[in-house]
Amino acid sequence: MTIISIREFPDYAQQAILYFQKHWANEDSKMVYEDCIMSCLHSGSPLPQWYLLFDEDKIIGGAGLITNDFISRMDLYPWLCALYIEKDYRGHSYGSFLMERIKTDARKFGYSNLYLCTDHIAFYERYDFKYIGDGHHPWGHKSRIYEIGL
Repeated sequence: MTIISIREFPDYAQQAILYFQKHWANEDSKMVYEDCIMSCLHSGSPLPQWYLLFDEDKIIGGAGLITNDFISRMDLYPWLCALYIEKDYRGHSYGSFLMERIKTDARKFGYSNLYLCTDHIAFYERYDFKYIGDGHHPWGHKSRIYEIGL
């Protein structure tokens, strides 16, 4: 397994855009991923970061490290977002590879905590994330917020 940082390997930007759009976007939100991923290539800030997980030459997962995951708790950052592992590759803890890379990078950028929001219960707890409360999205939903110290 290999993790590619889109900032470190910008030739993968278009693949990353298509991958995250396929798994997370709808017609109205496709440009969010394109703009965010393309903008990160030229940002003077360490965030956002986007990552792809490969099994040889096949993308099997991805995730991002961003300043806010469209949630009301804007006082908390950075956020692990858009973690996805292809169905055929689930059950092998491959998501933990992406989480560890993102935790390492967040620590390198000077952050002491990492956050995520999700509707999943019991998945992230296996990786030592702690539930700290609920947050609200602009589209009216709420999500559980998790934190892990770095």
